[in-house]
Amino acid sequence: MTLSVVLALVFVGCVALIFLIARTGTVTLRAGTRQMAGEIESSLADAFVFVNRQKAAAWSLVIMIGLPIAVFLLTRSLLLALASVPIAMAVPKRYLARMRRKRLETLETQLPDALLMMSGALRAGASFPSALEAVVHETAAPISQEFDLLMREIRLGIDLDIAMRNVEKRIPIPDFLMMTAAVTISREVGGNLAESLESVARTLREKLQMEGKIRALTSQGRMQGIVMTCLPLFLMLVLRYMEPKAMAPLFGEPVGWATLAVIGVMEFLGYVSIKKITHIDV
Repeated sequence: MTLSVVLALVFVGCVALIFLIARTGTVTLRAGTRQMAGEIESSLADAFVFVNRQKAAAWSLVIMIGLPIAVFLLTRSLLLALASVPIAMAVPKRYLARMRRKRLETLETQLPDALLMMSGALRAGASFPSALEAVVHETAAPISQEFDLLMREIRLGIDLDIAMRNVEKRIPIPDFLMMTAAVTISREVGGNLAESLESVARTLREKLQMEGKIRALTSQGRMQGIVMTCLPLFLMLVLRYMEPKAMAPLFGEPVGWATLAVIGVMEFLGYVSIKKITHIDV
């Protein structure tokens, strides 16, 4: 009788412990997903892309759970499924970083034309806010969105230096810092702001042309890095389906797992090395 009571208590305790662990894990997962969704929502709002927090949380959760399950169903390997968990957790942030990078690249491309337009408006006798308004109406997003927000802050009575620093925080690129420096110097020291903006625009345009030439010359190296990185992984998958018995130790034994870990580290280091070699900052 005493043994039965002890076993019953142990069983109840194990059930309670499993329930507590599951509940804590669920709460932690929800909190982490909400925090990630909040970061995604706020970062996208900075980029003038507005999404629902619930949708962002749902998509983040689907990616974090769906990718490991898909990897397990395709490879039938629990090790690869577990290895894909960090990748699944990094996918939303990587996607967000890619969106922000593309936005900044578009801003860099649009900035010289916008500065030339402002310079022309200033030469015609318009004030700085009027020149900003002309840029807002005549240019496309995202440069029009940033200048529109700058114009609204100036109209609300915010000092021009503070408004320009706010734009610098939203657009952390050296090209825009040159514009703010030209505006600040012309305001404090004096001088022809139209000529300063035109000079900055000419410099930025030459910089963009040089960067385009460098990207064209290094495109073959970047493609070689992608091909050389993906080729061993592709051959590994092909051989797994063509020769499953020969490839079984690679995925089912500790020595094979260690080999996969070494392959993964070397693949990553090789790709990073090629990427750094082909990335030339102007």
